[in-house]
Amino acid sequence: MIRKLNKDDHESVMKLIGPKPAENLFIIGDIEAYGYDSDIQDLWGQFERGKLMAVLLRYDRNYIPFSEGQYDVRGFADIINLNPSRIEISGLKHLIEPLQQYIHRDVRKHSETYYAKCIGLSYEVDKEKIKLASYLQSSEYHENVEMLRSIPEFATGNFSVEARKRAEKDKTGRTYFVRNEEGEMVASASTTAENSQSAMIVGVGTRPGFERRGYATLCMEKLCSELLSEGKSLCLFYDNPAAGKIYKRLGFSDIGFWTMIRYESIGGQVE
Repeated sequence: MIRKLNKDDHESVMKLIGPKPAENLFIIGDIEAYGYDSDIQDLWGQFERGKLMAVLLRYDRNYIPFSEGQYDVRGFADIINLNPSRIEISGLKHLIEPLQQYIHRDVRKHSETYYAKCIGLSYEVDKEKIKLASYLQSSEYHENVEMLRSIPEFATGNFSVEARKRAEKDKTGRTYFVRNEEGEMVASASTTAENSQSAMIVGVGTRPGFERRGYATLCMEKLCSELLSEGKSLCLFYDNPAAGKIYKRLGFSDIGFWTMIRYESIGGQVE
């Protein structure tokens, strides 16, 4: 049986998704932010003999399923297909793959990235050295955005002063950065989608010309140490195996792949 979930189901929901906070970063964060009674999101649950077995989150037009095992794929697909607009389905690859055959509309974009998590650093960081990494202040937002945009792989990234302000206000993200001896900002690392149990690492980058000097690693050590001390699980996406090696040295391990599929509206109608 699949039905809409409400606040009375919260304990069951957290019992299902809570043990894997990195895998369920987005679902946990959206529940904390918007609850079960918001126009912007819905949460459905599949029950067997009264036990919650799987959940499907809709945030705006994005759908994310989660289950520890097999789930009612067709039932979740029927719910998704009721939305005639352009939609996005994302989640762990092994949960998204079965859904695809039941989503009857054209694909706009299909991407997969490595998904890794960390519940503890693999070595003890130098507590004096990581003091070189500073918490990004509002007066430095513009400088940080400009630095990130100077990095070729981030040139088209979604970095903005407004996003930095919003993350600080909502407590959903933070940034640490390093300056060189001349005072130039040369590297930074950030979080997004922070919630009470987990956080996603994003925007790890070094200004061109300053690579391989350990600047970004310092930012990561400081950021990860702080988050882990707060009892949060960390996760990140990466598509470059070379970057993956750096993250794994810190203590990240692959969960699997994260799949994101954007679909056209039903009938391809213009919205």
